[in-house]
Amino acid sequence: MLRTENICAGALIGSLALVLTASGKTGSLADFQKAAGKFHSVVTVPTFETTTNEIAATVVRTIAAGNAALDGIGRLTAAQVNFTNTFVALDDVNFQVNLAADRLGLIEQTSTNAAVRDAATDAIKSLSEWAVGLDYREDVYRALKAFAGTTPKLAGEDQKLLADTLRDYRRAGLDLPKEQRDAVEKIRKELTAMETDFEDNVTKAHAELKFTKAELAGVPEDFLAQQGIKTGADEYTLKANITFHYLMVEDNATMEATRRRMMTAQCNLAREANIPLLQKILVRRDDLAHRLGYASYADYATETRMVKNAATAINFLENLKTGLQPKYDQELQEFRDLKIKETGDPNAVVNSWDWRYYANELKKTKYDVDAEQLRVYFPYQNVLDGMFKIYQRIFGLKFERVEPPYKWIGDLQLYTVADAKTGEPMGLFYLDMFPRDGKYNHFAQFPIIEGKRLPDGQYQRPVCSLVCNFPPPQPDKPSLLSHDEVETVFHEFGHAMHTILTRAKYARFSGTSVPQDFVEAPSQMLENWPWDKKVLDSFAADYRDPQKKIPQAILAQLKTARFATYATYYRRQLSFGLMDLALHTQIHATNAEDVLPLSNKVLSDVSFPVPPDTAFVAYFGHITGYGAGYYGYAWADAIAADMATVFEKSPDGFFDKTVGLRMRNEIYAVGDSRDINVSIEKFLGRPRSLEPFLKRIGVATAK
Repeated sequence: MLRTENICAGALIGSLALVLTASGKTGSLADFQKAAGKFHSVVTVPTFETTTNEIAATVVRTIAAGNAALDGIGRLTAAQVNFTNTFVALDDVNFQVNLAADRLGLIEQTSTNAAVRDAATDAIKSLSEWAVGLDYREDVYRALKAFAGTTPKLAGEDQKLLADTLRDYRRAGLDLPKEQRDAVEKIRKELTAMETDFEDNVTKAHAELKFTKAELAGVPEDFLAQQGIKTGADEYTLKANITFHYLMVEDNATMEATRRRMMTAQCNLAREANIPLLQKILVRRDDLAHRLGYASYADYATETRMVKNAATAINFLENLKTGLQPKYDQELQEFRDLKIKETGDPNAVVNSWDWRYYANELKKTKYDVDAEQLRVYFPYQNVLDGMFKIYQRIFGLKFERVEPPYKWIGDLQLYTVADAKTGEPMGLFYLDMFPRDGKYNHFAQFPIIEGKRLPDGQYQRPVCSLVCNFPPPQPDKPSLLSHDEVETVFHEFGHAMHTILTRAKYARFSGTSVPQDFVEAPSQMLENWPWDKKVLDSFAADYRDPQKKIPQAILAQLKTARFATYATYYRRQLSFGLMDLALHTQIHATNAEDVLPLSNKVLSDVSFPVPPDTAFVAYFGHITGYGAGYYGYAWADAIAADMATVFEKSPDGFFDKTVGLRMRNEIYAVGDSRDINVSIEKFLGRPRSLEPFLKRIGVATAK
């Protein structure tokens, strides 16, 4: 069944005549594609629509081809059905449709042409609605059930494809009477359109705030000197929707009113459009769940994930919340002491717009760590090249930069990925790494082409793109990353590895198409790499004096400072997860107007009180894409902490090739082609443990 919840990134396969670019012929890319044939695989370079007419034509062509393929399945008689012409054929259909849908999703988030972005949004709605209808083709379902009724002797990935596909039909309501089934289909189609609008509103939302130099006291001069920020004699224009603008103010501005103004602006982005829309989405989701026999949408959504039900997810987060309370209280008192000292007010209260600033001050005063001063050690290109060397080493790979046949932005980069030992082509990845107007404004990996065994027996190798918003280079200096941003690029590129290194036979199991509460775990694990001295010394150096590395003492202090405020950070994460679950268990048709007050209440109860008269949830894109699933970050983080211990205890630590190859083979390659719990235990070599995670976040455990 088409994974409509993942219909926001990808590309179309087809013949491609390599074209000339400003840099000349893409010969090495052609050689890479040719080499794939020796391994009975295919490397396809996506061709992107660049006009609204091309986008419209793609939708028509994709739906027509999809319908024709479905008709072929639906015409099968009971005597004709077999596994290949039913379940495998349906996976083929979904794969082909996702190629177009995913590519259009990427265009929607990255095109420099507003009309093209809008056309892509409309196209995604059309394809999403059609994809829902795919689930209600009774003729197709009849053919699949006819084959399943033969009680076939399948094993492994084949058996899982059959079982998961039939489960998806049940979850779509195909076993309900027709009138009820039609109602479910109608709700799902409405939801896909509304969810696309919600996400589009998040991307389009912007807020430009003008400040004087005095109001930005404490904000680094290097940042204020960046192009486009100084817009007058004593006027600086910052954008609340640009993450690094927002964090520069929240982390560094000494004037509380400035921090509050910036946070309030961000927490009201997309408010007018998305609050009424979210009310409708949550009511429709609740209605859908009840029609399908679930107590709540959260129960419906979690059924296919590791956690299995909403109660387990809520209990997991609540237990972490309680366990963190002592350390959280301690951290808040330290922040308050700093604010009292700075303001002279013995009754000072630490607010939501204060915590980042005082966490940063604590690092400076108590731990002698100034995060902004560390940027000189992390020039963007050095970080990227260093990370590439590490990932190539531990995963047994070779990356090579090639010229893209088409660029949607001038500084776009394209790389090939091959197995270092055999030379087997594994896939391609693009890098779109700096902010611009109209672009997706956070950090993400977008799959473009999924890995899959094609009908002719060849294996389609994957293609993906990192879409990020790192500080751009300046005329007199390179792009300089914070340590947090170094963590981010290690994390996001981990998703790219997950996508590219797949060997799953079926698209629905390949790459990151794993249970949603596991998908972040491999990448969260890789966030440990930038905290290791040997790892950092392999690439981190003062760009003004490359011989100057980060001193061990500073790194030790940085680690201590990190965990000194970890409870505050994690309570904020838990507040998002509990808010998400509360909305998906407590909002019904009778109380839709409670969406904003309920979300603000949960956020305020678990973490800091939200700024007055704000609507953070309107800008919280995960509420649609991860519906009832944000708890998964903490759930996956627990798995990630456990997985990281395997590297930590290995002979070569974070450079260990043996463990890296086990990660590649047992986690990345198999995707969701087997029970994810089996994959985790095969990598660990033992049952899972929660202890490393609890220890890391500061939760005391019984001896």
